[in-house]
Amino acid sequence: MSFSIRLTDEEKAIAESFAKLHSISLGEAFKRCLFERIEDEYDVMVAEEAYTDYVKDGKKSRPIADLWGELDL
Repeated sequence: MSFSIRLTDEEKAIAESFAKLHSISLGEAFKRCLFERIEDEYDVMVAEEAYTDYVKDGKKSRPIADLWGELDL
């Protein structure tokens, strides 16, 4: 699949600079950035769901100093 996007001259220069810095094509730069963003948002969603389950199960966090005390650290 292919697609096109409109960029200002400034946006294009930044994107080309990024691609050149990483020795990749402009298309590969956009592809990598897109999938990194998707992965980041997915990770946040999974973390939020895990935390919701953690709280729903009645679990609570405690200060790290308490753990250090138990471990004599």
